[in-house]
Amino acid sequence: MLINFFSFLRFPIIFLCLFLVGYAASAQELHISLEQQYKKYQPGSTQRMLMTGKYAQALFFNKQQDKSFLILNENIAYARKVTDGKYAAYLYIIAAINYRLLDDVKAYENASRLAQIYEAKTKDPETKGYVAYGIGWLHERNNKEAEAVRYFLKALSFYEKAPHSESLNNRKASVYRELNSIYADWNDYELQKKYSKLSLEMALLQNDPMSLFDSYMAMGYLYEKRYESTQNKAFIHQAESYYIKAVETYKIYKADMPIPSNLSFVAINLANLYLNYFPDSYQDKVLYYANLAKTQGIATGNHDHAASANGLLAEIALKNHHPEQAKQYLMTALAEAEYDKVPDPNIKLSIFENLSQLFQNENNFKEAHFYQKAYVETFKQIYDQKSAALGKKLEIQYEREKQKQQLLRLQLASEKQEQRLKEMSWHSLQQTQKLENLELTKENQFRKLELTEIENSKKAQELRLSQLESFNRKREVDLYKARVEYKEKINKFYIGLIASVSLLLILLLYAYFQRAKGIKQKEKLHLLEMEKVRQDSKISNLTVMLEGQEQERGRIARDLHDGLGSLLSGTKMNLFLLKDKSNDHHQLQIDRSMEQIDIAVDELRHVAHNLMPDLLLKYGLQETLMEYVSRMTTPKLEVDVQFLYYSNQLPLDSQLLVYRIIQELVNNAVKHATAQEIIIQFIENESDYVIIVEDDGKGFDINTLNHSHSAGFHNIRSRVEFLKGTMQIESQVNIGTSIEIQFPKSTDYD
Repeated sequence: MLINFFSFLRFPIIFLCLFLVGYAASAQELHISLEQQYKKYQPGSTQRMLMTGKYAQALFFNKQQDKSFLILNENIAYARKVTDGKYAAYLYIIAAINYRLLDDVKAYENASRLAQIYEAKTKDPETKGYVAYGIGWLHERNNKEAEAVRYFLKALSFYEKAPHSESLNNRKASVYRELNSIYADWNDYELQKKYSKLSLEMALLQNDPMSLFDSYMAMGYLYEKRYESTQNKAFIHQAESYYIKAVETYKIYKADMPIPSNLSFVAINLANLYLNYFPDSYQDKVLYYANLAKTQGIATGNHDHAASANGLLAEIALKNHHPEQAKQYLMTALAEAEYDKVPDPNIKLSIFENLSQLFQNENNFKEAHFYQKAYVETFKQIYDQKSAALGKKLEIQYEREKQKQQLLRLQLASEKQEQRLKEMSWHSLQQTQKLENLELTKENQFRKLELTEIENSKKAQELRLSQLESFNRKREVDLYKARVEYKEKINKFYIGLIASVSLLLILLLYAYFQRAKGIKQKEKLHLLEMEKVRQDSKISNLTVMLEGQEQERGRIARDLHDGLGSLLSGTKMNLFLLKDKSNDHHQLQIDRSMEQIDIAVDELRHVAHNLMPDLLLKYGLQETLMEYVSRMTTPKLEVDVQFLYYSNQLPLDSQLLVYRIIQELVNNAVKHATAQEIIIQFIENESDYVIIVEDDGKGFDINTLNHSHSAGFHNIRSRVEFLKGTMQIESQVNIGTSIEIQFPKSTDYD
């Protein structure tokens, strides 16, 4: 059995590509489209600087890195001249990420430092969040995951303060995916689940193919890790379903997918899943997805993917007792790994170990020793440990004995060393995290100390100022006393007189203002009483009108059902009796007439039900609206209703009003907007209810609505006013309409 190291490698590869945030390049068509948009704007304009991020990323991931950096540097020069630092910060952080992907340490450290400098010069919260996200992304790739989490959470706090924009939700989703990746490595299932689901919800909300693909991959990884810790088969089937959704998303939106190599990512994941967790009967699926990953990896120039796929094919070949074929696949995998500019040493490590095992099984100890030696050298390269003495010792043992048992002991010693180094690496990571926490604590204490010193300095300054003011007041008092003593005898009479007159004036003014205040209060109370009378009268009129409308609807519904319905049923019965007595030609006409009567009866029931929904009286608002939506849905019209936090405590009268409002809004959307999709939401909050009705129809100018005499909108406004609610309408021509109605829970309608 081959040592399956390829499944260990695939998930970090997936999340490495999640930085693109909707700005990565896809195929050549997307690249050309971005180039045309970029050239449309004038050099130095804010539109061009904002467009630079998308275009530069498109060039970078379309294997035009030099041109990408040329475009970035050209626009950074313009951005640095702008007072607001958000454009320079945005472009510098993109440059830092690109340099990091090329392993140019000095360049990405300098770019990230400049991004933070210019970020401090802007007040735009979305740009601040984007820079924090980029710094967190760099920390994560430098194995400083605790610091990365701190910056990612900082980015989310900025995004929450930012106004809505086209890029905001995509940027939030990117942070969710990065946090999901880190908590997956930390085996923190609850937080991994939280951010995976947030990422998926955001992707579904945006309906963005790239975000959907990444979110499905994250959810698949979540449930695969959950299965590894619980062995619950339900989790592994959930993982399979999400990976398959990712494949379907890629195939449906292939032309719009930013990264063509994503198909090889998900194919490797599925092949590993079927190979490791499903019965041998799934071997055909393993072969299908492994070959798909191999083909796509070669086509996109991603040699690590092609190498991993060949490793999977080698394991299947060995399972089927074809060691020569397995050896060929491993040799091909090794060649693919060498093609990469920066080959992944982990893949080479697995290939060397498996080749050594194969040659050992064939008793070809020379080749086995060669690949074992390469394995040990690669092992030392990866973990940077001083194990040269161990390698020499193993080589001496091999040269002396050259026996199968000693080679097996060599392999066992290497595996133990690998396990020991992994444990040391884990302990080192824990120590690093503790050190980072201590440094953060120390930094917080230092800042508190600085703050305390500043406060003490401030208090000292306030004390000195207070002493100076006291001294000045004392001098003023002394001068004043001297003057008073000098004029006291002369001014006593005048002071007494002035005091008496002043007191009298104060009393008169007080009486006047009290009287004026009383008159104003009486007028205000009178106006409030008048307004209450008008409101009571208006509500009474609305109540009578609405009750009259509902009674009339009920009467018409009963008349239609009992009168016209019975008449149509009797007519159908007479035609049925007449059918047996007529010839074939007349029977055909009678059958057609009976079919038309059936249609008329169904339409009659539909009309009667709309006029007076019996379901509302029996089962309540939720069931009635669900039934109404199912009746309204046709092949050309999709209507959906959603109830959020609804506790079914709304009074029956209010339920009927809500039903009529939604019915009128849907009818308007169908009749006037020619909508193809209508979404209804009914939300219950702590103190109020919210109704939202959205359609994708042709929309209208809201200003014309104020001058319109539409009876439908008049009825809606009357019912909303009766509920003591408010209504907001947003509509754009050829885009659609959104109407939101809000009314309180504890409203008294009597």
